[in-house]
Amino acid sequence: MTAPTPASTPSDRDRSPRRGMCAAVLSLEGVTLGLTTPVMIKVADVATPVALGIGLGLAVLCLLIAGMLRSEWAYALGWVVQLGAIGLGFVIGLMFFLGTVFALLWATAYLLGRKIERERAAAYAAFDAKQSR
Repeated sequence: MTAPTPASTPSDRDRSPRRGMCAAVLSLEGVTLGLTTPVMIKVADVATPVALGIGLGLAVLCLLIAGMLRSEWAYALGWVVQLGAIGLGFVIGLMFFLGTVFALLWATAYLLGRKIERERAAAYAAFDAKQSR
């Protein structure tokens, strides 16, 4: 196995803290939403095909969106998933709470990540200006 070349690995300037944090939230949320499937079937008496479609569908959607966060439009889909997770509370009451928790985690990761990106861009710009003198 060879070490990656510097051209193929993103530099610290290219790495997005927002993308990493939001992907982590979506990945954990995907696991949680996937685990709602047996709860919908056994506790909420939802038909098995419907429960599989909703629970596993939302879980797969979370994982797919986590992988697409290089594009800005994927963040909008992330917000839609948060609404879907909260809306799942109409089927499983606990999801009102868990969906809200994940929505708050998503909002925190998104907003804090944007703030870090702005501050880091300003710091790199100041560093580059100082270096070019």
